[in-house]
Amino acid sequence: MNLRIGSRGSQLALWQANHIAALLRAQGHTVEIEIIKTTGDKLQEVTFAQVGSKGMFTKEIEEALAAGRIDLAVHSLKDLPTELPAPFALAATPVRVDPRDVLVSVKYSNLASLPQSAKIGTSSQRRRAQLKALRPDIEALEFRGNVDTRLRKLAEGQVDAILLAAAGLDRLAKTEWVRERLEPSNFCPAAGQGSLGIETRKNDAATISAVAFLDHAATRFAVTAERAALAALGGGCQVPIGIHCRLQHERALNHDEDEWIEVFAVVADPETGAVVRIYHCASQRDSDPVTLGRLTAHMLLEAGAGPLLQSASGESQ
Repeated sequence: MNLRIGSRGSQLALWQANHIAALLRAQGHTVEIEIIKTTGDKLQEVTFAQVGSKGMFTKEIEEALAAGRIDLAVHSLKDLPTELPAPFALAATPVRVDPRDVLVSVKYSNLASLPQSAKIGTSSQRRRAQLKALRPDIEALEFRGNVDTRLRKLAEGQVDAILLAAAGLDRLAKTEWVRERLEPSNFCPAAGQGSLGIETRKNDAATISAVAFLDHAATRFAVTAERAALAALGGGCQVPIGIHCRLQHERALNHDEDEWIEVFAVVADPETGAVVRIYHCASQRDSDPVTLGRLTAHMLLEAGAGPLLQSASGESQ
Protein backbone atom coordinates (compact mmCIF):
# COMPACT_ATOMS: atom_id res chain seq x y z
CA MET A 1 0.00 0.00 0.00
CA ASN A 2 1.01 3.63 -0.33
CA LEU A 3 1.92 5.16 3.04
CA ARG A 4 2.53 8.82 3.84
CA ILE A 5 4.74 9.60 6.84
CA GLY A 6 4.56 12.93 8.66
CA SER A 7 7.79 14.16 10.21
CA ARG A 8 9.40 17.25 11.64
CA GLY A 9 12.08 18.73 9.40
CA SER A 10 15.11 18.42 11.67
CA GLN A 11 18.02 16.24 10.60
CA LEU A 12 17.30 13.73 13.35
CA ALA A 13 13.54 13.62 12.70
CA LEU A 14 14.16 13.00 9.00
CA TRP A 15 16.71 10.28 9.79
CA GLN A 16 14.05 8.57 11.91
CA ALA A 17 11.34 8.96 9.27
CA ASN A 18 13.64 7.66 6.52
CA HIS A 19 14.67 4.73 8.72
CA ILE A 20 11.05 3.68 9.18
CA ALA A 21 10.33 4.36 5.49
CA ALA A 22 13.14 1.99 4.47
CA LEU A 23 11.77 -0.78 6.69
CA LEU A 24 8.28 -0.29 5.24
CA ARG A 25 9.60 -0.30 1.65
CA ALA A 26 11.38 -3.57 2.39
CA GLN A 27 7.91 -4.98 3.15
CA GLY A 28 6.72 -3.93 -0.31
CA HIS A 29 5.02 -0.64 0.54
CA THR A 30 5.53 2.65 -1.29
CA VAL A 31 6.32 5.46 1.13
CA GLU A 32 6.34 9.26 0.95
CA ILE A 33 7.52 11.67 3.68
CA GLU A 34 5.83 15.00 4.36
CA ILE A 35 7.73 17.55 6.43
CA ILE A 36 5.56 19.40 8.97
CA LYS A 37 6.74 22.35 11.04
CA THR A 38 5.61 22.14 14.66
CA THR A 39 5.16 24.74 17.38
CA GLY A 40 8.38 23.55 19.04
CA ASP A 41 10.28 24.12 15.78
CA LYS A 42 8.90 27.64 15.41
CA LEU A 43 9.76 28.76 18.97
CA GLN A 44 13.50 28.22 18.91
CA GLU A 45 14.28 31.35 20.95
CA VAL A 46 11.82 30.58 23.76
CA THR A 47 12.59 28.18 26.60
CA PHE A 48 10.51 25.03 26.94
CA ALA A 49 9.61 26.04 30.50
CA GLN A 50 8.13 29.33 29.26
CA VAL A 51 5.80 27.85 26.65
CA GLY A 52 4.95 24.51 28.25
CA SER A 53 5.80 21.41 26.30
CA LYS A 54 2.63 19.34 26.01
CA GLY A 55 2.24 18.50 22.35
CA MET A 56 4.62 21.20 21.16
CA PHE A 57 6.36 18.77 18.81
CA THR A 58 3.25 16.80 17.84
CA LYS A 59 0.19 19.09 17.52
CA GLU A 60 0.56 20.06 13.85
CA ILE A 61 1.53 16.52 12.88
CA GLU A 62 -1.58 15.14 14.56
CA GLU A 63 -3.69 17.72 12.75
CA ALA A 64 -2.32 16.41 9.44
CA LEU A 65 -2.99 12.84 10.59
CA ALA A 66 -6.58 13.65 11.56
CA ALA A 67 -7.16 15.38 8.21
CA GLY A 68 -5.90 12.34 6.30
CA ARG A 69 -2.93 14.18 4.73
CA ILE A 70 -0.61 11.57 6.25
CA ASP A 71 -1.14 7.97 7.36
CA LEU A 72 1.39 7.74 10.16
CA ALA A 73 3.77 9.88 12.16
CA VAL A 74 7.24 8.95 13.40
CA HIS A 75 8.05 10.59 16.74
CA SER A 76 10.81 10.47 19.29
CA LEU A 77 8.64 8.74 21.87
CA LYS A 78 9.78 11.00 24.70
CA ASP A 79 8.18 13.93 22.82
CA LEU A 80 4.81 12.20 22.52
CA PRO A 81 2.33 13.06 25.32
CA THR A 82 1.43 10.10 27.53
CA GLU A 83 -2.27 10.50 26.72
CA LEU A 84 -2.95 10.61 22.99
CA PRO A 85 -6.02 12.45 21.72
CA ALA A 86 -8.98 10.13 21.13
CA PRO A 87 -8.61 9.65 17.34
CA PHE A 88 -5.01 8.36 17.56
CA ALA A 89 -3.14 5.21 18.56
CA LEU A 90 0.46 4.31 19.33
CA ALA A 91 0.56 1.58 16.71
CA ALA A 92 4.19 0.47 17.08
CA THR A 93 7.27 0.97 19.24
CA PRO A 94 10.32 -0.21 17.27
CA VAL A 95 13.31 -1.72 19.07
CA ARG A 96 14.89 0.78 21.42
CA VAL A 97 18.46 2.04 21.04
CA ASP A 98 20.72 3.45 23.78
CA PRO A 99 18.37 5.31 26.15
CA ARG A 100 21.06 7.09 28.14
CA ASP A 101 21.99 10.74 28.33
CA VAL A 102 25.54 11.61 27.30
CA LEU A 103 28.04 14.26 28.25
CA VAL A 104 29.48 15.85 25.12
CA SER A 105 32.64 17.93 25.45
CA VAL A 106 35.66 19.00 23.42
CA LYS A 107 38.02 19.21 26.40
CA TYR A 108 36.70 17.17 29.31
CA SER A 109 36.49 13.39 29.62
CA ASN A 110 33.54 13.06 32.01
CA LEU A 111 31.20 14.90 34.35
CA ALA A 112 33.54 14.52 37.32
CA SER A 113 36.44 16.15 35.45
CA LEU A 114 34.57 19.36 34.62
CA PRO A 115 36.15 22.32 36.43
CA GLN A 116 34.48 24.19 39.28
CA SER A 117 31.70 26.48 37.96
CA ALA A 118 31.80 24.93 34.49
CA LYS A 119 29.01 25.77 32.06
CA ILE A 120 26.81 23.03 30.58
CA GLY A 121 24.19 23.57 27.88
CA THR A 122 20.82 21.84 28.10
CA SER A 123 17.18 22.66 27.31
CA SER A 124 15.86 19.92 29.62
CA GLN A 125 14.57 20.60 33.12
CA ARG A 126 15.11 16.92 33.93
CA ARG A 127 18.79 17.08 32.98
CA ARG A 128 19.24 20.45 34.68
CA ALA A 129 17.75 19.08 37.92
CA GLN A 130 19.87 15.92 38.03
CA LEU A 131 22.97 17.91 37.12
CA LYS A 132 22.26 20.25 40.03
CA ALA A 133 22.00 17.23 42.35
CA LEU A 134 25.33 15.76 41.18
CA ARG A 135 27.35 18.92 40.60
CA PRO A 136 25.72 21.92 42.32
CA ASP A 137 28.68 24.13 41.36
CA ILE A 138 28.00 23.78 37.62
CA GLU A 139 25.97 26.41 35.78
CA ALA A 140 23.33 25.03 33.40
CA LEU A 141 22.60 27.31 30.43
CA GLU A 142 19.49 27.13 28.24
CA PHE A 143 20.50 25.49 24.95
CA ARG A 144 17.98 25.16 22.12
CA GLY A 145 18.50 24.23 18.49
CA ASN A 146 19.13 21.08 16.49
CA VAL A 147 22.07 18.77 17.11
CA ASP A 148 24.38 20.57 14.68
CA THR A 149 23.57 23.96 16.21
CA ARG A 150 24.32 22.72 19.72
CA LEU A 151 27.57 21.06 18.63
CA ARG A 152 28.63 24.27 16.87
CA LYS A 153 27.97 26.32 20.01
CA LEU A 154 30.04 23.80 21.98
CA ALA A 155 32.90 24.02 19.45
CA GLU A 156 32.80 27.82 19.72
CA GLY A 157 33.38 27.54 23.46
CA GLN A 158 30.03 28.97 24.55
CA VAL A 159 29.89 26.14 27.12
CA ASP A 160 32.28 23.52 28.49
CA ALA A 161 29.93 20.62 27.71
CA ILE A 162 26.39 19.78 26.66
CA LEU A 163 23.98 17.06 27.69
CA LEU A 164 22.10 15.23 24.93
CA ALA A 165 20.37 11.91 24.31
CA ALA A 166 22.74 9.18 23.14
CA ALA A 167 20.18 7.94 20.63
CA GLY A 168 20.19 11.06 18.48
CA LEU A 169 23.96 11.32 18.29
CA ASP A 170 24.32 7.61 17.56
CA ARG A 171 21.68 7.75 14.80
CA LEU A 172 23.37 10.74 13.16
CA ALA A 173 26.89 9.32 13.67
CA LYS A 174 27.94 12.47 15.54
CA THR A 175 29.67 10.82 18.50
CA GLU A 176 33.16 12.30 18.15
CA TRP A 177 32.85 14.36 21.34
CA VAL A 178 30.72 11.95 23.36
CA ARG A 179 32.79 11.53 26.52
CA GLU A 180 30.51 9.76 28.99
CA ARG A 181 27.31 7.75 28.77
CA LEU A 182 25.49 8.41 32.02
CA GLU A 183 24.05 5.36 33.76
CA PRO A 184 20.33 5.44 34.72
CA SER A 185 21.19 4.68 38.36
CA ASN A 186 22.88 8.09 38.60
CA PHE A 187 21.31 10.08 35.76
CA CYS A 188 17.88 8.78 34.85
CA PRO A 189 16.64 9.20 31.24
CA ALA A 190 13.27 10.56 30.22
CA ALA A 191 10.37 8.13 29.82
CA GLY A 192 10.57 6.66 26.33
CA GLN A 193 14.07 8.00 25.60
CA GLY A 194 15.85 6.04 22.87
CA SER A 195 12.53 4.81 21.48
CA LEU A 196 10.49 5.78 18.45
CA GLY A 197 6.70 5.95 18.48
CA ILE A 198 4.64 5.22 15.36
CA GLU A 199 1.33 7.07 15.63
CA THR A 200 -1.66 6.32 13.41
CA ARG A 201 -5.39 7.00 13.34
CA LYS A 202 -7.06 4.58 15.73
CA ASN A 203 -9.60 3.45 13.10
CA ASP A 204 -7.06 2.98 10.28
CA ALA A 205 -6.83 -0.81 10.40
CA ALA A 206 -4.84 -1.07 7.15
CA THR A 207 -2.02 1.20 8.33
CA ILE A 208 -1.97 -0.36 11.80
CA SER A 209 -1.59 -3.76 10.16
CA ALA A 210 1.14 -2.47 7.85
CA VAL A 211 3.30 -1.18 10.73
CA ALA A 212 2.61 -4.05 13.17
CA PHE A 213 5.89 -5.80 12.28
CA LEU A 214 7.79 -2.78 13.65
CA ASP A 215 6.50 -3.31 17.20
CA HIS A 216 9.14 -4.74 19.56
CA ALA A 217 7.59 -6.50 22.55
CA ALA A 218 10.33 -5.78 25.11
CA THR A 219 10.46 -2.11 24.10
CA ARG A 220 6.66 -1.88 24.23
CA PHE A 221 6.64 -3.31 27.78
CA ALA A 222 9.35 -0.94 29.03
CA VAL A 223 8.01 2.27 27.50
CA THR A 224 4.43 1.45 28.49
CA ALA A 225 5.57 1.18 32.12
CA GLU A 226 7.59 4.40 31.86
CA ARG A 227 4.77 6.36 30.26
CA ALA A 228 2.23 5.02 32.77
CA ALA A 229 4.43 6.25 35.62
CA LEU A 230 4.83 9.65 33.98
CA ALA A 231 1.08 9.92 33.42
CA ALA A 232 0.35 9.00 37.04
CA LEU A 233 2.70 11.77 38.18
CA GLY A 234 1.11 14.29 35.81
CA GLY A 235 4.37 14.91 34.00
CA GLY A 236 5.13 16.02 30.46
CA CYS A 237 8.46 15.82 28.66
CA GLN A 238 9.78 18.95 30.43
CA VAL A 239 8.84 18.14 34.03
CA PRO A 240 12.01 17.04 35.92
CA ILE A 241 11.07 13.36 36.07
CA GLY A 242 13.30 10.53 34.88
CA ILE A 243 11.96 6.99 34.50
CA HIS A 244 13.74 4.04 32.92
CA CYS A 245 12.65 0.40 32.75
CA ARG A 246 14.91 -2.37 31.44
CA LEU A 247 15.73 -6.05 31.64
CA GLN A 248 17.96 -6.73 34.64
CA HIS A 249 21.28 -7.50 33.02
CA GLU A 250 22.76 -9.74 35.71
CA ARG A 251 19.86 -12.19 35.64
CA ALA A 252 19.74 -12.06 31.83
CA LEU A 253 23.44 -12.96 31.62
CA ASN A 254 22.84 -15.88 34.00
CA HIS A 255 20.01 -17.13 31.76
CA ASP A 256 17.50 -16.93 34.58
CA GLU A 257 14.33 -18.66 33.36
CA ASP A 258 12.20 -15.73 34.47
CA GLU A 259 13.08 -12.29 33.13
CA TRP A 260 13.32 -9.60 35.77
CA ILE A 261 12.65 -5.96 35.09
CA GLU A 262 14.38 -3.15 36.94
CA VAL A 263 13.00 0.35 37.15
CA PHE A 264 14.97 3.50 37.93
CA ALA A 265 13.06 6.70 38.64
CA VAL A 266 13.89 10.17 39.87
CA VAL A 267 12.17 13.46 40.60
CA ALA A 268 14.49 16.43 41.13
CA ASP A 269 14.31 20.19 41.59
CA PRO A 270 16.29 22.11 38.94
CA GLU A 271 16.70 25.10 41.27
CA THR A 272 17.89 23.38 44.45
CA GLY A 273 19.10 19.96 43.30
CA ALA A 274 16.83 18.26 45.85
CA VAL A 275 16.24 14.76 44.57
CA VAL A 276 14.08 11.71 45.25
CA ARG A 277 15.19 8.41 43.67
CA ILE A 278 13.69 4.95 43.75
CA TYR A 279 14.76 1.58 42.41
CA HIS A 280 12.41 -1.36 41.96
CA CYS A 281 12.83 -4.87 40.59
CA ALA A 282 9.99 -7.13 39.49
CA SER A 283 9.37 -10.35 37.58
CA GLN A 284 8.25 -9.54 34.06
CA ARG A 285 6.19 -12.73 33.98
CA ASP A 286 4.11 -11.48 36.90
CA SER A 287 4.01 -7.80 35.90
CA ASP A 288 1.61 -5.73 33.86
CA PRO A 289 3.46 -2.68 32.49
CA VAL A 290 0.75 -0.17 33.35
CA THR A 291 0.49 -1.51 36.90
CA LEU A 292 4.28 -1.45 37.19
CA GLY A 293 4.34 2.16 36.03
CA ARG A 294 1.67 3.22 38.50
CA LEU A 295 3.53 1.41 41.29
CA THR A 296 6.68 3.34 40.34
CA ALA A 297 4.78 6.64 40.60
CA HIS A 298 3.35 5.58 43.98
CA MET A 299 6.84 4.69 45.26
CA LEU A 300 8.17 8.11 44.22
CA LEU A 301 5.32 9.87 45.99
CA GLU A 302 5.78 7.72 49.09
CA ALA A 303 9.48 8.65 49.06
CA GLY A 304 8.59 12.36 49.13
CA ALA A 305 8.45 13.45 45.49
CA GLY A 306 5.14 15.31 45.84
CA PRO A 307 6.55 18.70 46.97
CA LEU A 308 9.18 18.62 44.20
CA LEU A 309 6.49 17.98 41.60
CA GLN A 310 4.35 20.81 42.98
CA SER A 311 7.34 23.14 42.84
CA ALA A 312 8.10 22.19 39.22
CA SER A 313 4.46 22.60 38.25
CA GLY A 314 4.37 26.06 39.75
CA GLU A 315 7.50 27.11 37.87
CA SER A 316 6.14 25.96 34.51
CA GLN A 317 2.87 27.90 34.76
